Formats: sequence, structure tokens, C-alpha cells
Amino acid sequence: MLAAAVLIACALGAVGATPLASQTPTAQRDSAQRGIAIDARMAEDLGLAVGARVRISAKPGEAGDSVTIAAIYERKADPAEVARREYRVRLHLDQLQQLMELDDRVDRFAVGTRDGQSIDSALARINHVAFGFRAHKSRDVAVQSSRTFRVVERFHFAIGIITVVASAVFLLCLLLLSVEERKRDIAALRLMGISRATVVRAIVIEAAIVSLIGSVIGAGIGWIASLIVNAHFQELYRTPLVFALLTPQIFAFATGLSLVLGIGSGAAAGWRLVKSSPLSLMGR
Repeated sequence: MLAAAVLIACALGAVGATPLASQTPTAQRDSAQRGIAIDARMAEDLGLAVGARVRISAKPGEAGDSVTIAAIYERKADPAEVARREYRVRLHLDQLQQLMELDDRVDRFAVGTRDGQSIDSALARINHVAFGFRAHKSRDVAVQSSRTFRVVERFHFAIGIITVVASAVFLLCLLLLSVEERKRDIAALRLMGISRATVVRAIVIEAAIVSLIGSVIGAGIGWIASLIVNAHFQELYRTPLVFALLTPQIFAFATGLSLVLGIGSGAAAGWRLVKSSPLSLMGR
């Protein structure tokens, strides 16, 4: 229905407006009968609802055209706009041109390609015949506007690597201490004729079970934490954007990594202990 969007200044629950000198009374009545759409944040802050009458203009503090709010829409989950405080209004394209006193002029517009068509070839043809503007892929524009989030993503990745390494060292030390305290039990098993491989296998199985249980508990804590983080920041920024997410892929990766680290640490701790003779383990 609505073909364009413009950011506007608002005060006292109304939107300022600039009447056009060339606009006739008939055009003014037609403009008043046409509807606009506003975002939910603006409707909530200014107490507006569908059917309310407001005035719009390109500059605040002036009279303006009276229009009717025909729809209220939710913003998309766009990370590039999450921290912006502007209100957004959507108008018909000709209505926007009259409001801004512009004749066939736009800042930017989007062109879609049909299924199976090459975006690169369409981009090359547009830029070949274009004069006064430049065409870009929407993906490139999104990457350009999301550099801050990519820096944050790299920072989180580095923190994750450091955390995994530190956790692996802590797990190895914990298993070494745990096995060291049970060296008499292991010595008794060895004196009973239990092979070294069987003892190490038992320690590895125990370490794998502990790692699996720890993964499940950690996933539960992460899921609860993500709910708290999303509830807080979605309420703060009034956006449907998901700030923290625990997916099955993340859970599978974390569980697999935990099992690998647990099994490796258990094997290292077990072989370190069974290499000693059973009598030395008994203190003799």
C-alpha cells in the first residue's frame, strides 16, 4: 500500500506540516483522505492509534497537511537500526514528493531481479547506463552498515577461544587431581590383574559422562540467560531483534567440544597414573 518512508520530527502527539503553495483545495482534500502508516514505537510514545488525525510536514513547527493514520506496523529486526531513536512514517510516493517539494528525485531505491537472473549482470548493466547514481548489491550495503557488529562478532569469537582454552586446562587439572586422590583404588585394581587399558577406559568413560552432564547443565544456564538478555534488551530498544540465541547447532557443537576435551583430559590423566607400578601407587 505505502511506497515510501520518511523520518519526521514530532511534538505534543502531532506531526508538524508545511503546506505547498501550489497545492489546490481539491489536492488538499485528497491528501487528507489518504492514509499514512507509522511505526509502533511512535504510536506508543505519542498515544496514536489507527484512525487518528495528524499533520505532517518536511519541517517541524509549521502548519501542514492533515492526514489519517491508516496502519501501525512493527519494525523489522534490523541490527543497523536497533539503537536509533527516530520515528518512521510511510507515505504514498506521490504524497512524499509533494511533502518534500521534490520532483522525480529520490535518495535511493531498490530494484529486484527475477528468479534465475544474475544479480552481477543486472548490476553491470545498470551502472553502464546510469548517470548521477551508482548501483550496489543490497548484501554489500548491509555489510558496509554492519561493520560495527562484525567487530563485535570477532571480539566475541576471540573471547570464546580464550574461554575454551582456559576451560580445557581447568578440566585437565581437575581430572588429574581427581585421579590422583584415587591412586590407591587404581593400584588395587592393577594388583587384582586389571589391565592398564581397562583402567584408562574406565577413567575416560567417567570423564565423558561428567562432560556430558556439564554440557546439559551449561546449555540450561545459557538458555535461561538468553531469555533474560532478550527480554531486557527487546524491552529497552523495543525491537523484535534477538540478541542472544541458543540453537541446536550451538548446543551440538558445545557438547561435542566438551566430550572431546573431557575424553582427552581423562585419557591423559589415566595414562599418567597407570604408568607407575601398583606398589609405588600404594606408597611402598
